[in-house]
Amino acid sequence: MTIRQLPDRTPTLCLELPRQLDETVLIYGHLDKQPEFTGWHKGLGPWKPIIQEDRLYGRGGADDGYAIYATISALKALQQQKLSMPCIVVIIECSEESGSPDLPYYMEAMAQDIGKPGLVIALDSTCGNYEQLWLTTSLRGMLVGELKIQVLNEGVHSGSAGGIVPSSFRILRQILSRLEDEHSGHILPSFLNEQIPGMRRNEAAAAGRVLDFETMYPFAGNGEPVSSDSTELVLQNTWHPALEVTGSEGLPELQKAGNVLRPFTTAKIALRLAPTTDAIKAVNELTKLLTKDPPYGSVISFELETPNPGWHAPLTSESLERSFQEASSDFFSAPAISMGCGGSIPFMEFLAKKFPNAQFIVTGVLGPHSNAHGPNEFLNIPTAKKLTACVAKVVHDWGQ
Repeated sequence: MTIRQLPDRTPTLCLELPRQLDETVLIYGHLDKQPEFTGWHKGLGPWKPIIQEDRLYGRGGADDGYAIYATISALKALQQQKLSMPCIVVIIECSEESGSPDLPYYMEAMAQDIGKPGLVIALDSTCGNYEQLWLTTSLRGMLVGELKIQVLNEGVHSGSAGGIVPSSFRILRQILSRLEDEHSGHILPSFLNEQIPGMRRNEAAAAGRVLDFETMYPFAGNGEPVSSDSTELVLQNTWHPALEVTGSEGLPELQKAGNVLRPFTTAKIALRLAPTTDAIKAVNELTKLLTKDPPYGSVISFELETPNPGWHAPLTSESLERSFQEASSDFFSAPAISMGCGGSIPFMEFLAKKFPNAQFIVTGVLGPHSNAHGPNEFLNIPTAKKLTACVAKVVHDWGQ
């Protein structure tokens, strides 16, 4: 294994096994982490590994620190059993949580070593439960931006201005209603809604019969999912666009809030896109939608971060389908399930374009309550072991 360091780029771990067969498999993971955040349970912490029952707690163990260890363990298992395998190239990058800005440069620098892999395995996705192998067949894209509504140059006493000067918060709600139906959460513009392929609907139906939505999330009080239709819940999470306000500015802390009509309100929004939506085109249309015809002549600005494209997997070959189904049966004693993932993995669309003829296996260990990007993140150890064994079998089968 070597560490590669291009000028002004984050480092990348690279591993290449001597070529035994002509076929090449590219295995991907990352080792950079999200910030630790707050809210860790007593006795747990982001930088102190703690094992409780079958869980390894700590920041980034499941997203995606396990990937390099799972890969090496899978390959060593094949070597110890003297089983043939294809040429293996492993890339573990350090910029995924920032949108993988450095990955294309390393792919270009390593182009001769990588060649044209027939199979790409990405160990950075989710699993619907810990009882079987889960394959990701699509990923939503994402647009993140700051929407600012400004009505004054400085705050004014609400008693003297209320009813004369419009509320920036109210205008913000009004603008967001152009994008989202606040009663259902449905995203309204046609340019953000895509036709869902029939095979993905069938996958969603099969996954919905297995998933337990009532226990997957830490609902407060008597909270429940937005629908009782399990197929529709899967599709709403994997193929429908969705909006979340993830932060705000211009709102003081409760202890510091006075009777002031505030000059502005800014909301940071995360808009998940359907896997097949063109993220670049969506940027232009969304900006027009949110900033046109500002109510009361208010100043509206929308500053976007770099858009993250979605990804839709190519059709899986019969031999690969058979391989991972057998692997799931052998090591999990249950069939593998394929479905989309509601999150974004920016590099997948990049890899798909770079290797248009490759087959893809995208899988991972981020199951219920594993809480990637949040406090109390954990790695389910038995699942990680079984997934590692599945990877070994699939790699060996591919070489055959």
